[in-house]
Amino acid sequence: MRIPLDREKPVALPRQIQAHLERLIRERLLAPGVKLPATRELAQELGVNRATVAQAYEELVAAGWARAHVGQGTFVAEPPGVQVAAGPADPRPAPLNWPGLFSRSAQIVAADDDRTRALVSAAAATPGVITFAGGMPDSGLFPTEAFRRVLNDVIREDGASLLQYYPAGGYPPLRQYLSTYLLRFGLEARPDEILIVNGSQQGFDLIARTLLDPGDAVAIEEPTYPRALQVFRSFGAQPLAVPWDAAGPRVDVFERLLDRHAPKLFYCQPSAHNPTGLSLAPETARRLLQAAGRHQVPIVEDGFDGSLYYGARPAVPLKAMDRDGVVIYIGTFSKVLFPGLRLGWLVGPRPVLERLLAAKQLADLHTSALLQAAVHRFCERKLLDRHVVRVAREYARRRALLLAALRRRMPRETTWTEPTGGFSLLVTLPPGLDAEALLPAAIERGVAFTPGATFFVDGGGARTLRLSFSSVAAGRIDEGVRRLAETIKAAGGSTRERADRAAVPVV
Repeated sequence: MRIPLDREKPVALPRQIQAHLERLIRERLLAPGVKLPATRELAQELGVNRATVAQAYEELVAAGWARAHVGQGTFVAEPPGVQVAAGPADPRPAPLNWPGLFSRSAQIVAADDDRTRALVSAAAATPGVITFAGGMPDSGLFPTEAFRRVLNDVIREDGASLLQYYPAGGYPPLRQYLSTYLLRFGLEARPDEILIVNGSQQGFDLIARTLLDPGDAVAIEEPTYPRALQVFRSFGAQPLAVPWDAAGPRVDVFERLLDRHAPKLFYCQPSAHNPTGLSLAPETARRLLQAAGRHQVPIVEDGFDGSLYYGARPAVPLKAMDRDGVVIYIGTFSKVLFPGLRLGWLVGPRPVLERLLAAKQLADLHTSALLQAAVHRFCERKLLDRHVVRVAREYARRRALLLAALRRRMPRETTWTEPTGGFSLLVTLPPGLDAEALLPAAIERGVAFTPGATFFVDGGGARTLRLSFSSVAAGRIDEGVRRLAETIKAAGGSTRERADRAAVPVV
């Protein structure tokens, strides 16, 4: 234990040791029950007499900061209610003002995170809440045991090489597997056109580092995935909204933005769109690609695994229709396997992939080769295919239960999207209601959701909210919708009463 001692001070060494340990205990850096170093051991480390440390410990015990057990040692006690008087003041400079040193991008991200954290904390602090706010796969469906066996096999057979530094591009067998895997969704990519990354979030970051400068305009669908929006804003980009309609991002708005603002890129989720669950129509996809090609603007496609779809067939990725090399595709195993693996990939034209690879090397050298090899072995043994069949069936069941409950219970003028893929849908509340203002009342009734404004570029979406069904047990979905419907009805009644009172003429 390092304790700074100043032999030039008028304060005796035992008192300096005692004061330092008191501070550590008071600030909970030494927790109650922790055993303090033996007096002989600490004396040797500090270069003092053993009696000096023994005296400091005796004072700690006398003041209630520690307790001594004969033959066992000295242990930290619960801090006493009344603190002992401190020794002579040690003049120190004021603490560093860290918030004042944060970059503008860090402050933007912090503001967004603080808002989200406040909403999540309110739901978590209320027992019995049925939460539709997650947007995550159900961990109860994870093939944990099967993956453990595969991981053990890989460590036993190839651990020595996989635990070394590894090429940044990724584990070659996994890239080869992905090249074949993506073909089932119509996406053709050679292994050298695939870059393994730490989840889709790192994909956003690498693309932003490679393509964006502060002040650049970025066209982005609305509503959209909030974390992608955060990344682009953190690099100083100016987001320009392209609203969704029933067919996907509005191409007329996109073309106007291309003409007037020359955005550096366009970000979209063509299938299993978060938060709506919708997929864009083939004609919309064709027109978006044509417009991007004419204006030489890259499209960043945030792909969702085509195995998790609820229609006749999965939507074809934009990248599969890309004949001009304008699309950078982001894929991930987070939705079909484990989010905690943080394993994703980028598919793009070689010139940009080379630069993305360089950015990846600067960021973290490489993604864990051990996890890549384990996932490859898991996939090679057809375990992923079996797992996907099982979870796709279960998520389809939960989606159907949610839609049925909404049709049965929601008040008039409440509408919602019907997802063709993914984990969520977007609800639009009756006029006069605000989803964020509604959330505290919903939590009191035992249900939580994500306010829709989180997914909008410029503060829109006040009347919308996202319901995610993937991590809600099937048996709890109807009850959750019932609680939400009651909250909406109660809020709607209060709104009408206020409107009626406002309409009464004053006489």
